[in-house]
Amino acid sequence: MKRLSVVLDVMAVLIFVGIGRHVHDHGVSARGLLSTAWPFLIGLGVGWFVLIRQRRSISAVSGGVVVWISTVVVGMILRVVAGQGTALAFIIVTFAFLGLFMFAWRIVLARMQLRAH
Repeated sequence: MKRLSVVLDVMAVLIFVGIGRHVHDHGVSARGLLSTAWPFLIGLGVGWFVLIRQRRSISAVSGGVVVWISTVVVGMILRVVAGQGTALAFIIVTFAFLGLFMFAWRIVLARMQLRAH
């Protein structure tokens, strides 16, 4: 389950970055995606690290809160350090999009697990 969790969270970040780069006409090259995604991927890693250290499930809905907040907050801090933009509208959209995508799969998984019992 950990591998699937990692894949789904990374996909959420990459889809977010890809859509944003496309909408703002920045192109969707691998290099461009990486240049925009790295702060959020590091933030994602921080969230996973916190959950693993606390022996909490990465795939649980409650774990999604930690992953979501760390992805956005650490990501925005690293964007500032790197001289990338952090306009208020971007911060709001980032919180909303990543929250939706990072919680959606966790909620579906939780419901599937309830039905299995």
